[in-house]
Amino acid sequence: MKKYTMSITMLVIFETIAIVLWLAKDNVFYLLNFSYIGFALAIGLALFIGEYKNARRVTQVLVGTYMLIYLGVICNENMQIEGFWYYLFTGVFEAATIHYAVAKIFGPLVFGRGWCGYACWTAMVLDFLPYKTPSYPRKKWVWIRYVTFVISLVFVSSLFLAQVANIEKIMFWAFITGNVAYYVTGIVLAIMLKDNRAFCKYICPVTVFMKPMSYFSLLRIKCDTSKCISCGKCKKVCPMDVDMTDNSRNRRNGTDCILCFECVKACPEKAL
Repeated sequence: MKKYTMSITMLVIFETIAIVLWLAKDNVFYLLNFSYIGFALAIGLALFIGEYKNARRVTQVLVGTYMLIYLGVICNENMQIEGFWYYLFTGVFEAATIHYAVAKIFGPLVFGRGWCGYACWTAMVLDFLPYKTPSYPRKKWVWIRYVTFVISLVFVSSLFLAQVANIEKIMFWAFITGNVAYYVTGIVLAIMLKDNRAFCKYICPVTVFMKPMSYFSLLRIKCDTSKCISCGKCKKVCPMDVDMTDNSRNRRNGTDCILCFECVKACPEKAL
């Protein structure tokens, strides 16, 4: 069982979050919600340890479809960044605010950009495209993410300032419209740049929260330099252009690592 330590640890972390929120909010939904996500993550990691080729994709589909279809469409919860602003402005620690706190603001201190690799419903669809590794050098388009971030904030702020009626209904349709826009933009950009993760690198507003916190992540891909033969295979398969042979916090694109473990699988010397 020792080799499944990482899988068990992830399950324990999410079960702890589930129990704490259940007791704090007196709502069994949080127990079921975070337990489900924890089990899905644990299953994916266990499958990876068992060398199942599509282990990560299993977790992506389990968590991504749950959040998009069940929480978003069926339960009418806007789990996009607009939903986070909405609940933040209303002063309610529910739904999207809890989701963002756990997955995208404080969570990255533990598991970095793991959300992007295992749970994001936008990336879940984009990863079905054939452009698994970047075909071109990175563009200097990172400023776009700050524009989308500000647009989302201004949009929700305007609704509150204008005292618009039925904001909850607007939030639901903003969730639907936003997801359609994300998918269309992400697919078009992936085809243009031959890169499934182009949307994540240049446009996704959530990275404004995640990247600074991911710098301090406890879970990181590290390289045993005594084993590394500098073959470059790990860098070739990385979808996020990370230099994982550099163990420093300042390594190239280090805060973009989504813990997909493609580099680990590609390393012929098991140095990662």
